[in-house]
Amino acid sequence: MWAMIVKEFRQMRRDRRTLAMMVVMPLLLLIVFGYAASFDVTSIPVRVVGTGAAEVAARLPAPFDVRAVAPAEDRQDAVRALRDGDVPVAVVADPGAITVLLDGSELFTANAARAALARVGGSPRVDVLFNPDLRTSAVMVPGLAGMILLFVGTVITSLGVVRERQSGTLEQLAVMPLRPWDVFVGKIAPYFLVAAVDLTVVVAAGTLLFGVPFHGSLLVLALGALLFLFVTLGTGVLISSVSQNQGQAIQLAIMTLLPQVLLSGLIFPLRSMPLGVRWIGYVLPLTYFTQISRGVMLRGSPLTALWQPFLYLALLGAAVVTFATLRFRAFLLPRGAGRAGRRSAPRTTAGAKP
Repeated sequence: MWAMIVKEFRQMRRDRRTLAMMVVMPLLLLIVFGYAASFDVTSIPVRVVGTGAAEVAARLPAPFDVRAVAPAEDRQDAVRALRDGDVPVAVVADPGAITVLLDGSELFTANAARAALARVGGSPRVDVLFNPDLRTSAVMVPGLAGMILLFVGTVITSLGVVRERQSGTLEQLAVMPLRPWDVFVGKIAPYFLVAAVDLTVVVAAGTLLFGVPFHGSLLVLALGALLFLFVTLGTGVLISSVSQNQGQAIQLAIMTLLPQVLLSGLIFPLRSMPLGVRWIGYVLPLTYFTQISRGVMLRGSPLTALWQPFLYLALLGAAVVTFATLRFRAFLLPRGAGRAGRRSAPRTTAGAKP
């Protein structure tokens, strides 16, 4: 029995990926749930408009954080600011009336704002836009669409490519007259189509079964999904290129999935996270696709209002796909170069003229 225990310890020590997962994952969960995960919103950005904007802005209590005071603007400008995602709360200070507009797509922020306003004497009128009933399903369905794309693009793609390596067919691809880019695109194309079908099914089911509104442009959502898929598919190929078997691919995929689910703003609002952890969410692609999907479906935000998440997704996609292609090229060429050279070398027989 002692020999078996020693053997397992040695085997575990050699498998550094599993050992890292056993150590890193508990620490990550501890940090997220004990330090970063919180539904409490301590700071609420506000835009105050109307003729009495300056006076009202001076009297707003915590946790409201006045970001802009615009006496020349009116309710339409305030609604546009919420639709474009500039602020989650806007106050319209007209003569004799004060109206607070809440962005219902920012569920936790809207609830925190309502609770704070209830404590204020002479509570103003509150209008909730884009998700008037503050339903959780309306906020979660756009984010779940991103999770499905993330799962298909990262986990399924990585397993598919690793399966090629284990079965030996990837070695055959290395000696074929194909460029690494051709192999890369050929491998991700089927998963791209499957993910597109999944996205269509989830969005359709969300709107039909759960009554989630779709106020924006389908083309804008499709463009955001396209950029997001490039990132996730590239990540899947990158994981497969450093994994020797499907077990290792699953471990690495989980290590990339878990931070995105917990730190992207899908479940816990980014504004409630400490700054030391919040920056991690700003480098995760699911953060930006969640902003795009919620903005398009719930608020009807146009492309011009979502240019920042689109830009970040494009940069992440370019970096990940380029790195994955180079890694895939480095994996294929050393195996194919020697064989291709031997295959293309002319054969000579004894006594034959050169």
